[in-house]
Amino acid sequence: MTTHNLFSDLKMCVVIPTYNNCKTLRDVIDRVAVYTTNIIVVNDGSTDKTAEILSNYPVKLDVVVHPMNQGKGCALKNGFKRALESGYEYAITIDSDGQHFPEDLPRLIARSQAEPNSIIIGSRNMEQGDVPQGSSFGNRFSNFWFLVETGIRLPDTQSGYRVYPIKLLSRFKFYCTKFEYEIEVPVRAAWSNIPVIAEPIQIIYGNSEDRVSHFRPYKDFLRISVLNTILCIIAFAYIKPRDFIKKLSWKNIKTFVSIRNESNIKLAFSIGFGVFMGILPIWGYQMLIALALAYVFRLHKPLVIIAANISIPPMIPFIIIGSLGMGGLVLGKPLFPLSLTGISGITSITNHLYQYIVGSVVLAILLGFVSCGLSYLLLLLFRRK
Repeated sequence: MTTHNLFSDLKMCVVIPTYNNCKTLRDVIDRVAVYTTNIIVVNDGSTDKTAEILSNYPVKLDVVVHPMNQGKGCALKNGFKRALESGYEYAITIDSDGQHFPEDLPRLIARSQAEPNSIIIGSRNMEQGDVPQGSSFGNRFSNFWFLVETGIRLPDTQSGYRVYPIKLLSRFKFYCTKFEYEIEVPVRAAWSNIPVIAEPIQIIYGNSEDRVSHFRPYKDFLRISVLNTILCIIAFAYIKPRDFIKKLSWKNIKTFVSIRNESNIKLAFSIGFGVFMGILPIWGYQMLIALALAYVFRLHKPLVIIAANISIPPMIPFIIIGSLGMGGLVLGKPLFPLSLTGISGITSITNHLYQYIVGSVVLAILLGFVSCGLSYLLLLLFRRK
């Protein structure tokens, strides 16, 4: 069966969002057209020769036009809307800057056939020599937060070369309009048990003047960071507790809490890490961040949370005094008189903020290591059998 027939049988199309990529757009369309004529191009307010290229293209294209630039998220949303109106159930998105290889379309189609109703993200080789350091860092940053938010480990969460099951996703309302749309969709899909998987693809970077990226490092990175913050809060305040309750049974509770099959090192490190997070000067976020990192580092989560409760209210005065005293030692400042009855926590922290922060970090590290070491010795003693 030819690729053209596969696209028709699978009710699949290719959506190409474009904004001022006239130097590479024609070549991308030409190479996609080798595999299918089910092509939707979204002209997202381009001010170059994009409109001329699309109007004079020898094969009739389905073109969606934005009078003004609205962002990649809006371009994809409206491309998917047109695809659904045309009867398609799947859409493959490919960037118009020439970075992706349309020759990988058969690979993505085959994976979609094997994993129907899945979001398939084309995984780039971010270790090749021509990958900019900024792109490599941004990708690792995005992968980390995707893992924290969903528990799914992917090698490339920023690639725009994807297969979307648009009919399945049409029941969702997505809010983002810029590059962060490509983060919102897979995260929320994963929360609804829609598989999100990776498939290796080719990639071109280099310094070609024809390839124009519209990613704004500071503004878009800030938007993505804000989105990840919101998604993390939702994940740990609602999604993960919801999933835990859904799977709740006496057997699962015993498995979750049990330390029977855990190593002494892992248990001791979990306790030490929990103490470290409980003392760290990030009041209000200690438990949330501790739990998130416990998932990432695969620690014993109940022990991390229990140990992090070293910062419960009765212990706070001791932690404040210890942090201020440790800060005085580290910074070489005089150790002013400290007592449980003669110190106001808020006032002391306000008047000696730098000393408190330095001291609390040092104290957290010190007590974290001490707790880890003592826990390990006690575990060796009591688990000898």
